[in-house]
Amino acid sequence: MKHTYQAQAKLIITKIAILVALFSLPVFVKAQATFNHAALCSQNLKVSNKFYTTVMQLKIIPNPFKDTVHTWYSIGPNLAMHVIQADCPKADYPRGVHLCFSVPSVPKFIERLNSLKIEYSNWKGETGKIEHRIDGVDQIYLRDPDGYLLEVNDAK
Repeated sequence: MKHTYQAQAKLIITKIAILVALFSLPVFVKAQATFNHAALCSQNLKVSNKFYTTVMQLKIIPNPFKDTVHTWYSIGPNLAMHVIQADCPKADYPRGVHLCFSVPSVPKFIERLNSLKIEYSNWKGETGKIEHRIDGVDQIYLRDPDGYLLEVNDAK
């Protein structure tokens, strides 16, 4: 009988060790989708590149397609955006459809916009006004050369 208990104990310990090992393995299958990149269409890639590097100060990253119709930008840790030159219509979406970028200081960002003579507005569309949200975040909106609406805020 002692031998049976020892065998059962070994079997239980082995099963527990297997379960612990399985739960300790890295998860190879993601349970949910994760954001990878955004893509925008541009009538003139050179103009868009100037806007996104000068105004938004985004860093160009290697283009995996190695062509002349895509420019890729880093937009955050492990996040990218690419602009594709194509025959696309001017973007004209409701205000709720936009990309959002955060900056350390909205007033300093506005100084750059003013020096480049680029219009901005608040949520209501009032030109030259900052939106002061109830959560303490300041935000403005501007359009890129193809009409895409961009929010810029100081959310941390």
